[in-house]
Amino acid sequence: MSDLQPVRGTHDILPEDHRRHRQVTETARQITARYGYEEISTPVFEFSEVFKRTLGETSDIVTKEMFSFEDRGGEQLTLRPEVTAGVARAFISGGLAQHLPLKFFCQGPMFRYERPQKGRQRQFHQIDVELLGVDGPLADIEIISLAAHILDALGVADKVTLELNTLGDTESRQSYRTKLVGYLEGFKDKLSEDSLARLDRNPLRILDSKDQGDRAVIADAPLLEDHMNDASKAFFEDVQKGLKTAGIEYKINPTLVRGLDYYCHTAFEFTTETLGAQGAVLAGGRYDGLIEAMGGPPTPGTGWAAGVERLALMIAEPPGPARPVAVVPIGQAAEAEALSLVQRLRRAGFTADLGFSGNLKKRLKGANKANAVAAVIIGEDELAKGAATVRDMETGEQTEVKLSALEDHLARYR
Repeated sequence: MSDLQPVRGTHDILPEDHRRHRQVTETARQITARYGYEEISTPVFEFSEVFKRTLGETSDIVTKEMFSFEDRGGEQLTLRPEVTAGVARAFISGGLAQHLPLKFFCQGPMFRYERPQKGRQRQFHQIDVELLGVDGPLADIEIISLAAHILDALGVADKVTLELNTLGDTESRQSYRTKLVGYLEGFKDKLSEDSLARLDRNPLRILDSKDQGDRAVIADAPLLEDHMNDASKAFFEDVQKGLKTAGIEYKINPTLVRGLDYYCHTAFEFTTETLGAQGAVLAGGRYDGLIEAMGGPPTPGTGWAAGVERLALMIAEPPGPARPVAVVPIGQAAEAEALSLVQRLRRAGFTADLGFSGNLKKRLKGANKANAVAAVIIGEDELAKGAATVRDMETGEQTEVKLSALEDHLARYR
């Protein structure tokens, strides 16, 4: 550790990157509020059992990617790899069932031990939406519409494609699972090691394998849509009608799945080709069995999560920080007045900067470096007159302004 660097898979978020992150999170926060979603925060670590129940004991996230540890009290804890499990836990432990329906917006850091790649580190950030207590397709339509609205507001709608599928209800899913396993059993010699491990415990996840050998097998696999009962077909048709009414384009992706039993009906992803192989920037779906699987009351739910880093790479350069007004004192007598003045300007709503040391030339050079829009110069002559010299940093024009009228004069630079 002689050469101090961030831990692999983490990085410092410096001001320029922070502006991009803030553009994503603030846009999401503002738009979700218009839809009636309220922001909540859950702890960044939970009992490990929370994620084992929600993600599945044998899922890749639980077996390979979670940052888990034993605390000093002997409890098994895990840094959260995703948000939904914590929200479901908060719903149960907070006794929120009597307040349904509930609309939540969350944002914050997640942690997964996976190979660092473009836009995805081992510590990464997500925005997340959860809608609890609505079992009809209108909920699915709303959260997809909300996602599309945010992506449009971020200026990336033309860079993404909405991919949509249905998992059907429990009856349809079980029927398809049996058919799929029967088909895949005939190709064990061609499946990857990971897919062989999934064959018994989570066969639907084989459908979204990226392994080329698996893809060849999957190409002729039975289709989920062919095993939908009438109720599942009607649900999916209503979702599609709603999206068309909302003017949201999509394409059906029959291999888009969620592997765990509490997922049902709608599954969707907004994907892009601008970020390399890992194309999903926002993904979600319906999870009507999740809260019950965690020990809570039967509660329908649907939601999505999006990667902040990935979206931040896609958006246009956000506006830089507001250009400051630089207050430049000349001489010791002006220092006290300058300190009072810079605070006065800040309280009046101006971004104001005070050079900490140096002569006039050095401080004006510092004002240029700070991209100041104007410099307010105070020396002995100005103090005697109760005035300041205001220099326009673009034109070099200087104007003597009474201190009492300074805010009015500087209003042109807001």
